[in-house]
Amino acid sequence: MSSTTSLDPYSAKAEVHDMTPQDKITKLHTIVKSCQTGMLTTRSSDGNLHSRAMIPASPFTDSQLTLVFVANNSTHKFDEIQHDSHANVSFCNTSTTSWASYSGKAKISRDPEMIKKYWSTTMAAYFGDLKDGVHKGDQSDPRISVIEVVPDEVRLWVATKGVVGRAIENAVSNVTSGVSTPGDLITIGKAEIQLAQGLHTQQ
Repeated sequence: MSSTTSLDPYSAKAEVHDMTPQDKITKLHTIVKSCQTGMLTTRSSDGNLHSRAMIPASPFTDSQLTLVFVANNSTHKFDEIQHDSHANVSFCNTSTTSWASYSGKAKISRDPEMIKKYWSTTMAAYFGDLKDGVHKGDQSDPRISVIEVVPDEVRLWVATKGVVGRAIENAVSNVTSGVSTPGDLITIGKAEIQLAQGLHTQQ
């Protein structure tokens, strides 16, 4: 046992190494869909990290790991992505305590076909019609762009016990001086992501 493992028995006990890539992705999608809203974090030119709530756009395929957001390119997050493409998107289900964290790079696109694919009329409310004949709040509005977050790594925690089960395990661990791990800690690495991206492009 390494010194790092011995100092962090919680992670060592919770880490799962015998799960297939597709099973990992399925569990990830369950978390993302249950949360609906994620926090997109980018870095400004002065080094500050800024997060904002974002809703991933659909459709969402079974093997997809890239997150897609439709957003207003007049906002600060676009300046930050152009300065530094590194980004993080996190999701947390407060009911189950399951969470997911995407670490990767963000790409910006104004491709009309991509905008058409992910555009929904409900998004118009976030843009508004400026009544100038150009910025109409529809999918032809020049303010509309797509942000793709392509992960280099995804980490997720999947709760395996409910509220009562967590309480019991915590109580037992306190008595036995053990470690309570009422869930699985899963990592989707770069090789698995590249495999999934290949499958996604075929769908």
